[in-house]
Formats: sequence, structure tokens, C-alpha cells
Amino acid sequence: MGAALAPLDSTRSVGLVIVFSLFIAAWAQFSIQIGPVPMTGQSFAILLTGALLGSRLGAAAVIAYLIEGAVGLPFFAGGGAGLLRFFGPTGGYLVAFPAAAYITGAFAEHGWDKRYFTAVAAMAIGSVIIFLGGWAWYSVLTNTPPVAAFKLAVFPFLLGDAIKIALAAAVLPTGWALLKKK
Repeated sequence: MGAALAPLDSTRSVGLVIVFSLFIAAWAQFSIQIGPVPMTGQSFAILLTGALLGSRLGAAAVIAYLIEGAVGLPFFAGGGAGLLRFFGPTGGYLVAFPAAAYITGAFAEHGWDKRYFTAVAAMAIGSVIIFLGGWAWYSVLTNTPPVAAFKLAVFPFLLGDAIKIALAAAVLPTGWALLKKK
């Protein structure tokens, strides 16, 4: 299994969680404001992290990233930081990130990362989780009807997300090589 890194010693596990939390933070800086929600590289990094590290370590890396940003490190989209980001219009995306990494990692642990198209499918499912969290939160927080919220908080990002998923699935073998996985 490509994503199953267990058993790992605790030092390597902690190191991977920290490195991948920083990887996500770096990709979050690729940010283009599109209406009320930015398009970022976060989803690329989160889905790739889940596929490479598996469910538990992938989710742990995303949670570490969220904690780093919440305590004030400029790790969120466009250098944003702070706990208040979780209560703003993009908070639902942030909250959904660990679940997306976990689910993508769980599929990878079951061999979905072995072929390009199944890796794309696993990452697409993870992406749907991100979109559902962001869409629901945006709709509730801004008191926007669901259809209108979809048009603002999901639809403009579908093509970009499809491209990010295709690229993330394509670089999986490079990630395995860097992690020395078979």
C-alpha cells in the first residue's frame, strides 16, 4: 500500500507531520481572490498529503497546519493567520480540510493511490468534502441561499480544483520516491 507508512517510529511520524504542515502552508500562499473566497493551492497540498501519508498522519499534518495558522503564523491563504479565520466566510473550508485528508488517505491505504484514475477519484472525493464544508459554512454564515452560495463559494473553483487534482495524482510517484516508499 503506497499510503500506509505504518509502522513508523514516532520521530519520523512527527517529522513528516511537521514537514507536510509546512508544505500545506507554502501552497496556501498561492492565492488569487475570486469574489468572497480565494482560490489557493491548499487543496492540492491537502489531498496530496492525505494520499502520501495516509489517513491518520495526513489528517494530523492538516490539523498541525490549522493550529499553526490559528496561533498566528501567517500560514493561511495569502499570509492570513489567526483563530478568527475559522469564523469567517472561509472557515468551513478550513474545518473540512482534515476530513478531506483523512478520507483521501483512507482510500490510498486501500490501494486507490496505485493507479492514476483511482487516485484522481480518491482526491475528487476529498475535494467534495472540502467544498461541502465551505459551501455549507458560507451559506449559513452569510445567510445566503444554498444555490446562490454554491454559485459564489463552489462553482468558480471547480475547474481549478479539477486541475489541482489531476496534478496531485500525477506527482504521487514523485512523492513516493521522496518518501522512499514502494
